[in-house]
Amino acid sequence: MTTPAAKTTSAYFAQAGIAFAVALLSVVLGIVYLPVDGWMRAFLAVGVMFLVTSCFTLAKVVRDAQESAGLSSRLDQARLDRILAEHDPFKEPV
Repeated sequence: MTTPAAKTTSAYFAQAGIAFAVALLSVVLGIVYLPVDGWMRAFLAVGVMFLVTSCFTLAKVVRDAQESAGLSSRLDQARLDRILAEHDPFKEPV
């Protein structure tokens, strides 16, 4: 028995993209209008860029691990199905 692959709707994809854009824009505007020296702004900007790229990397790693687990699970299920199909309970042991 296989489980259907989860499909992301275009509305969900758009909502995620808009939420990301709004969050990133608000942080960037907060850094720009922060009443501190330029080097402090630069440090915060580099920190935000590192955080964003780390989030993308983490999401990709989690997705790849989930896909890999699903693939190995399907392979294990196929092997089990083949063994059960080839098994004859009435066959005399050799």
